[in-house]
Amino acid sequence: MATVRRACALLLVLGALTLLAGSAVPVPPLGNGLARTPPMGWNDYNAFGLDVTEDLVRRSADRLVSSGLRDAGYVYVNIDDAWMAPARDAAGNLQADPERFPHGIGALADYVHGLGLKLGIYEDAGTKTCGGYPGSFGHEEQDARRFAGWGVDYLKYDTCYDGGVPARERYGAMRDALAATGRPIVYSICNWGADRVWAWGSGYGNLWRTTPDIRPTFASLLDVFHATVRVSGYAGPGGWNDPDMLEVGNGMTRTEDRAELSLWAMLAAPLITGADLTTASGATLADLANPAVVAVDQDPLGRPATVVSSRAGLDVLTRPLAGGDVAVLLFNETGAAADMAWTVPGATAVHELWTGATGTAVTARVPAHGVAMFRVA
Repeated sequence: MATVRRACALLLVLGALTLLAGSAVPVPPLGNGLARTPPMGWNDYNAFGLDVTEDLVRRSADRLVSSGLRDAGYVYVNIDDAWMAPARDAAGNLQADPERFPHGIGALADYVHGLGLKLGIYEDAGTKTCGGYPGSFGHEEQDARRFAGWGVDYLKYDTCYDGGVPARERYGAMRDALAATGRPIVYSICNWGADRVWAWGSGYGNLWRTTPDIRPTFASLLDVFHATVRVSGYAGPGGWNDPDMLEVGNGMTRTEDRAELSLWAMLAAPLITGADLTTASGATLADLANPAVVAVDQDPLGRPATVVSSRAGLDVLTRPLAGGDVAVLLFNETGAAADMAWTVPGATAVHELWTGATGTAVTARVPAHGVAMFRVA
């Protein structure tokens, strides 16, 4: 009996130490079999806010194809807030705004699918969306059936006007409603990083926002990066930390754009571009499509990077990859260029993913606000 008491006491102590350490204990992923690698695509909100139209979505889908981004993996065409009419129809169904989406969402889904792409849509886990349109709270089953009937492939589910109802109750209701439709719909929880969503999100959605909305500034990029990398241990195949849509092409410098894309790839984050694809420069499109960087993001092992060194604004991140390779990122947060290096034991070949340079050492002069990104064999 004394031995049993000592064993129980030891288990209690170990459990307490684990809680104090705050170690990541991910919830098993949502069992819908989707998003085994982070979703990739486009969303209108960063560039257009609430000014979304059917024509814009069609032209953006066309551009995903003609630019080569679809073939690079950007397959989701996601409509954000304000696509719907101000009120439900007489039967309580959501309906598209007849002026901005004259042919309806079902026809738009058919068009997108015909291009070899997938359609995403937005709703809210409250009584209204953030833009003031009808929310899905209390209509989860009805709205999920509506989305499935239209051929929707992805749902971004926001959290405005929640009425004080606990997040897990609201997000769980839509999770169950989507599952009941039988249609494979990637489920994106947009809870702004509240309620430590990373600790439970994997049992509710395929991805979950780790922060409030990002902005197209380097300061915002830094805030989002630091908040997300701290919880990297909670993400993996089928359930991803989401540091929000990419601001690449929305006003930062090209050096900062490449830093954001590299950081998101190291974090195994969804790559959802928020750029205006209809006017995006060739440089923006080329950066988004960089096959070596995308390959790191989409690595099937699905283990996000961790910070292995951080001193005076100079950060080193490493990420294990399938097959034994390692991705290494040298990130310079400061306002001056810096010489940076990192040693990977047993390295046989080093490939820098932005310049294409090859060698045997992870070393670079990294520009202010910039990165050097390596794949090490």
